[in-house]
Amino acid sequence: MSTRMLRRRVLAGAGALSLALTGGVVGLTGTAQAATKTTAVFENCDAPAPQPDGSGNQNFTVTLPDGAKAGDVVPITIDPGASPLIPGFSVTTVNTSKITLKVGTTTQVVTSPPETVSVVAGQPLDPKAFSGTVRIPDGTEGTAVHVALDLAVTDADLSGSVFTTTCTPAPRPSASLGSVAVEALPKDPITTKVTPNSGKAGTAVAVTGANFPAGPVTCSALLNDVPTGDTGTGTAGADGVANCSLAITGKADKIRIDGAVKPYKDFVFVEDQPGVKNPVDVEVLPGPLAIGPQSGNPAVDFGRVTINGKAQSVVGQFTAMSVQDFRGGSLGWDVTATRTPFLNETTGHSMAKAQLGIQPSCTVTNPDSPSTCSAGAPGALSDTPMKIASQAAGGDELTGGEFAVGGAGMIQLPPFMFADTYRSVVTFSIA
Repeated sequence: MSTRMLRRRVLAGAGALSLALTGGVVGLTGTAQAATKTTAVFENCDAPAPQPDGSGNQNFTVTLPDGAKAGDVVPITIDPGASPLIPGFSVTTVNTSKITLKVGTTTQVVTSPPETVSVVAGQPLDPKAFSGTVRIPDGTEGTAVHVALDLAVTDADLSGSVFTTTCTPAPRPSASLGSVAVEALPKDPITTKVTPNSGKAGTAVAVTGANFPAGPVTCSALLNDVPTGDTGTGTAGADGVANCSLAITGKADKIRIDGAVKPYKDFVFVEDQPGVKNPVDVEVLPGPLAIGPQSGNPAVDFGRVTINGKAQSVVGQFTAMSVQDFRGGSLGWDVTATRTPFLNETTGHSMAKAQLGIQPSCTVTNPDSPSTCSAGAPGALSDTPMKIASQAAGGDELTGGEFAVGGAGMIQLPPFMFADTYRSVVTFSIA
């Protein structure tokens, strides 16, 4: 059999997603909070070559507050204990843990700060504790929301190359790592909309809100957080939706339904000036929703592997794509990715059993962006579109901005195939 080296390349089509898979076991850590619980979780860990895969228990100690309201963002601390993986070599890496949790019926990610780790051959990795936040889902009033482990991913940065270890609990999700008692009371009342949100003295304003107890409500105008004296009345229905109206008689910069929590809704007071009026109009046109570069990114070289009769894995990093949302509205977007099979079109050879995995990432590149973005869950790319990143719709709020979409990737190779050069084209689309 030929001893030529097997080489694979992946070409990014309509933009490239950066995939970096890293070695190490994700650790959960916790600081002293209201309630702390330690749970042994059995995990199956997929480590990048040449580190062998492994399975075993990892003791997660999780600290959560005793209680909260539905919709609250609460602190969580996680302490993992020793990893079930036993390193085969010694090395110093910078590790970042990404813990996917099932919080009730929702999936949320808690990410650790980077940690410099000295890996010692034969000794299990024991990451430091770290803290973050989770959101108590809506509609959970009067229940206990349980938090369970859904996936544990560690990105290990070794001199600029990132290697990922993914540990999956069995069963998935795990048993409860802790719980939060959710108050039976409604969520905090908020002011949701002011119509119109500007005007001069005499302007009639309609105000709406959410999460109010049924019954009469009052609303008021404020200037520098001090009530101006302009007030109105209204009612809240059994669904918690409140409607109120008031007339603006003097300068104000905020309007609220009384009892709402901050932030209140902005109001622009227009003062009538004496003299000759000379209106100045400006039309702001929507810009594009685009992903780039439109010409595509250069091919990404995943290196070389020599056939040895065993399944092997290689990792690589794609050049991040830019996403621009200049539409000037409240719409969201999704970035999805598909790929073609690994082929050599000249020789006709293919690797039908090869898999290309992705661990997406999404960051805000323009600090003035009104929106944030969320990365999709790790998984295998195929000819079925897979969500890589998204921006949520804003309702009545402005959305948009500039973002970088990328991540980490691993090619999993079968034990035997033709020695050749193979290519798969990954195409990213936005809608």
